[in-house]
Amino acid sequence: MDLFSNLIDPAVNLLPNDGIVNYYGPVMDNNTALSYYNTLLNTIEWKNDEAIIFNKHIITKRKAAWYGDSNYAYTYSNATKYALPWTAALLELKNRAEELSQATYNSCLLNLYHNGDEGMAWHSDDEKTLAKNGAIASLSFGAERKFSFKHKQTKETVSVLLENGSLLVMKGATQTNWLHRLPPTKKIHQPRVNLTFRTIFTG
Repeated sequence: MDLFSNLIDPAVNLLPNDGIVNYYGPVMDNNTALSYYNTLLNTIEWKNDEAIIFNKHIITKRKAAWYGDSNYAYTYSNATKYALPWTAALLELKNRAEELSQATYNSCLLNLYHNGDEGMAWHSDDEKTLAKNGAIASLSFGAERKFSFKHKQTKETVSVLLENGSLLVMKGATQTNWLHRLPPTKKIHQPRVNLTFRTIFTG
């Protein structure tokens, strides 16, 4: 099911069951979004993401960064990152995401996709260090990209187009019951910056 409607209602759950996903659409005007996009491209300490899969060390074309309230360790794909201190722009965006989603976050994983060739495979953000059933707020800047969900049992899929300056929030049992991905596409030639604000256990 594709949800590319112009009728955006953040109160609507995009998932038919077993989770909650709300899409707010653009939460700032285009000029503001463009300003944040340029700031993030030029001030974030981007590094090629790393993963260890089947004992092979893989370095992705996609770049990533990890920021937070403290130097939290975050491990996924068998590789560990340590959070950098917030930048002014990230704090502004965190406050905006918290205000709209009515949740609080202590960290942010950022991804830089240089073009449509770069995407993300099916996965869930269900690492044990993340708050179970906690909200994850996803802000997108730059190129519009399709974002898809797939139910782990029924294999039902739902897709939404993430616009420049838009907010999507995943919460409830979404990570337990659904996978999500950013499918690659040959149609996109511009970069996209994505921020996922989340809550990581600090104990």
